[in-house]
Amino acid sequence: MATFLSSSQTSSPLKFPSHRNRSRSPSSLSSFPLPRFSSRANKHFSTLRYTLNSHSPAPPTSGHSDHLRPPPQTLLRLAASAVVFLGLGFAFGARACSANSAQFPTLLPSQSSTAQEEQISQDDQDGKKGDNVERFEDNKLEEAFNTWKSKTFALTVPLKIVALRGSVPPSWLKDFMQSQGKRLKFQLKFNGSLEGIFSDLSRTFSKGNVGPSSVGAADIIGVGDSWLSYAIKNAIIQPIEGVEDQEWFKGLTPRWKVFLRRNSDGAIDPDGKIWAAPFRWGCMVIAYKKSKFRKQNLAPIEDWADLWRPELAGRISMVNCPREVVGAVLKYMGASYNVNNINLQVDGGRDAVKQNLNLLANQVRLFDNMNYLKAFGVGDVWVAVGWSSDILPAAKRMSNVAVVVPKSGASLWADLWAIPAASRLETNRIGGRIRGPSPLIHQWIEFCLQAARAVPFKQEVIPGASPSALENPPVELPKELTKGKPRLDTNLIAGVPPPDILAKCEFLEPLSDSTLSDYQWLVASIQKSDRGLIHKMHHFISLLIHNFWLKLPVKAT
Repeated sequence: MATFLSSSQTSSPLKFPSHRNRSRSPSSLSSFPLPRFSSRANKHFSTLRYTLNSHSPAPPTSGHSDHLRPPPQTLLRLAASAVVFLGLGFAFGARACSANSAQFPTLLPSQSSTAQEEQISQDDQDGKKGDNVERFEDNKLEEAFNTWKSKTFALTVPLKIVALRGSVPPSWLKDFMQSQGKRLKFQLKFNGSLEGIFSDLSRTFSKGNVGPSSVGAADIIGVGDSWLSYAIKNAIIQPIEGVEDQEWFKGLTPRWKVFLRRNSDGAIDPDGKIWAAPFRWGCMVIAYKKSKFRKQNLAPIEDWADLWRPELAGRISMVNCPREVVGAVLKYMGASYNVNNINLQVDGGRDAVKQNLNLLANQVRLFDNMNYLKAFGVGDVWVAVGWSSDILPAAKRMSNVAVVVPKSGASLWADLWAIPAASRLETNRIGGRIRGPSPLIHQWIEFCLQAARAVPFKQEVIPGASPSALENPPVELPKELTKGKPRLDTNLIAGVPPPDILAKCEFLEPLSDSTLSDYQWLVASIQKSDRGLIHKMHHFISLLIHNFWLKLPVKAT
């Protein structure tokens, strides 16, 4: 009989409603216009230029009568000086005396000729000095203006992201920051599980406990696809506006668009809105220890039906997720993960599903999201059933382990970018975020979906695949990407099921109310038959951890 554990170690053996926990360890910037001179400032600058260049006396015009004497040169110079000072005073008062304080010399008609010549000579010298000062100030002003125009202002555009630890390749962060330049104020916070992100987000809205570092204050967060409908229904995320005009959305295949378009209840709806954007995906897989199977002369695992083989009784650990556990039974029976009516769409109806579910429960030693891989690692079980994002990194650290996607198909999971509905919050503690997310959210999504971003997945830096691989799966992994790396025994190709198997895989769609009731009834049937083992939960976990530390050094040597 299986032992059922929850990630929170409560007394409930199999959590419901279920979500994919998948706990595990580890485009250029929008053009913000720079400040420009206002039209009024430009007018002042032009006026100053005109004033400075208009102080020279006009040439004598033809047609003057001989009896008309030209005005004295002294008067012309004084008039020109007056125009210059008036122009400077009204255009940039800080550069000269104001008009009210300007003092102009008075012309004395009774001056002698000697004194007049001395005055003219002095006027010539003053005029030259004035011209030099004016040219110097004019050049200085132009230089300052050109410097101001060329200055790069320290405008920063924030982008705050919360993501699942290990879901974002490190190279993405470096490349994105380089593409955006120094004006990007980038913050990325990691959480250990998707459940943790969802819980923190829910707490922000239920208790109003929000601050600058809260998940609800982020511009964009990573969520699992199985959490999407709950987030929409509880109005803790908002639709992504303007997606129809975005290149990243146009590049998504119809399968993605259908899955992501939801109504306000979180149900898939062709008339609904787009609430999230995918950036990686994977599938359920089965890992088994080849050494144990060879020693016991057991046939390798290929499909879900192998989990019901008598020789594997008590040798299996599996994630504690009703959608995945019941879904495995449905696939074993030739049905879909997303049946709407079990009685009508599955041979034998609910009773047949219940019988096969109880048989599987007898086969599985441990249902648990946190410890199913620990039991597999120390050898207490020979088979582990879980998400590829969990199993692939663990399998690479072990020897003699094979990982397969069941040939009848498996469930698919996806990590998505969503926007917290921060505008619903009544607070002044998150600054401008209350008015809407960063203008860089589309640049970030576009960046994540570029073809170059698929390289870390193909190189198996992190588990998963690019969204484009859902419709265009790789047939064979390029040798240059695997050269010098240990080869894992698996039927996955760059993290993607083979095309014939992928065609049989399904995303988990939201359950109808009637189907949800069927799942609750099925789970309750397992819990009733397993209550005698609940009190052994803590002892069993302690024993697993103890055995792990005892056996690990021996295995390493």
